[in-house]
Amino acid sequence: MKRKNYFYYYFIFTLFPLFVIGQDISLYTQVNGRYDYTFVGNTMNTAENNPAPGLVTVTSSTANLNLNPGDTVIRAYLYWAGSGDGDFEVDLNGTTMTPDRTFSHSRLSGFPVQSNFTYFSAFKDITTYIQTNGNGDYTLSNLDITAFELYHAQISTNFAGWAILIVYENSNLPLNQINIYDGLQGVPSNLTINLTNLFVIDNSGATAGFIAWEGDISLPTETFSVNGTVLSNALNPPNNVFNSTNSITNATNLYNMDLDIYEIEDYIQIGNTNATITLSSFQDFIMINAVVTKLNSQLPDATIVLDNYNTSCNSREVVVDYTVYNVNSTEVLQANTPIAFYVDGVLVGTSQTQTVIPIGGNETGNAIVIIPDNIPLNFTLTAVVDDTGNGIGIVTELVETNNTNTTNIELLVSPTFNILPHVTSCNLGLTRGIFDFSNYENEVKTNTNQTVTFHESYDDAFIGINPIFNSSNYEAISTPKEIFIRLEDNDCFAVTSFLLVVENCPPIVYNAVSPNGDGLNDIFFIEGLRDIFVDFRLEIYNRWGILLWVGNNNIPDWGGYVEEGIGSKLAPAGTYYYILYLNDPNYKEPLNGYLYLNK
Repeated sequence: MKRKNYFYYYFIFTLFPLFVIGQDISLYTQVNGRYDYTFVGNTMNTAENNPAPGLVTVTSSTANLNLNPGDTVIRAYLYWAGSGDGDFEVDLNGTTMTPDRTFSHSRLSGFPVQSNFTYFSAFKDITTYIQTNGNGDYTLSNLDITAFELYHAQISTNFAGWAILIVYENSNLPLNQINIYDGLQGVPSNLTINLTNLFVIDNSGATAGFIAWEGDISLPTETFSVNGTVLSNALNPPNNVFNSTNSITNATNLYNMDLDIYEIEDYIQIGNTNATITLSSFQDFIMINAVVTKLNSQLPDATIVLDNYNTSCNSREVVVDYTVYNVNSTEVLQANTPIAFYVDGVLVGTSQTQTVIPIGGNETGNAIVIIPDNIPLNFTLTAVVDDTGNGIGIVTELVETNNTNTTNIELLVSPTFNILPHVTSCNLGLTRGIFDFSNYENEVKTNTNQTVTFHESYDDAFIGINPIFNSSNYEAISTPKEIFIRLEDNDCFAVTSFLLVVENCPPIVYNAVSPNGDGLNDIFFIEGLRDIFVDFRLEIYNRWGILLWVGNNNIPDWGGYVEEGIGSKLAPAGTYYYILYLNDPNYKEPLNGYLYLNK
């Protein structure tokens, strides 16, 4: 009698789950190549939890991995699951595993009293581990749900199990696309899962497999369909697909879990980019953890990366270096695949691939793009491979949404600068001058980041060679002389200039003359006169106003001698008077004064 009541309540509990929460099955990863997939795993249940009236789970079980020679493991993902809130530390062949991701599921169920029942699943990427250890027995241990089993036994959903999804490569396989979707969704009555990112080129050999938990052999009330067609195989009748089986080993005692793979080539069409999987259960409670599809899909997958760019001063022309990849692909990418470059949706340049890019290969190239004048100096450049310049491509690809790459670019413009006045110095003769323009290094700048160098020619400044180092004591042999300044800022530069000019400064008269040959004041010297005021006239008079001597720029300085007959004689010591006519528009009045002649 108790046994009958147990089954009665189980039927009610599983037929009427009232509230379900889980994680939707969605695309986790997609790989392309000469790949296929398989499952290895085992249940922790020693018997079906329905009709077994007691506790049925243990904490350890073993499964054998036996890949064929030539099969190379590409991906290996471990899933483990059970009733309750979760056990997230297990051992695989003695190695502790903690999850990369976890999933949970809960539902209100029960009659006449509603209760909350929780379930969990964990995911671990163990690719390197399987690649290292290879074929052989794998034992998952320390998966313990004992704290929750008695509670879940009320509705016969006490279970635990584990599985490894393996994607492997073999050179004899066709080029396939493997799509892995996971989450943790329950099947209370009807569950629809949309498989996206597909591209069916050839449906030959297409399969769909799943990791499912909590199926019961004795409850033939569920179906599995692809695009509306109910699937079945030798192990899985159309009305009892979740029946504790393993399609890889043909095992029928995988209690309360299923590892099944179905042929689906007759139920998908060439050109499909998605498929709909529908699972139904009108009595049995099922949870889907992972769905895997294999499609023969020989297509390239063009992607592009902007590697570098080069700009020039005051130019809106940009040279762009890029690389086109065909990495996650199952077919070569043909030459002449178009590339378009955009700024703010405006086409600014085009290019194309030059050679056939093999699977996993790439090709570098460069293009010149012209940036319109209305685009600011800072902008984002977008490169799109497989784009003819109007947003339309010519290549059918595995993934049509990964063709774009962007980079931020700043155009270079010459730095601004302050206009500098001429630098003036005294004429040292024949327009020669000594100048100090060292302060112009700062005065020409409009910001402190600019660097400044001085140059004697425009070409030197433009190229940035032969800088002037003595800007505080620079001698110009003749003037006016133009000095050029190179300003650099942000890898761009500008060239400006200023003039060095001289002026005739007032001469300085040294009015003591002692023509005794001792080298001191032997002549009447006027500093700043000769070769400066080139038209000067100097007259010397004695105290009675008699003109004794006349000099100019072509006559040596007066040494105290006066002409007398056919010779000359030294004038007597005393006071003399001079008049200096500079004949310069800035010095209209003559300079005059006394000089003293000593012997």
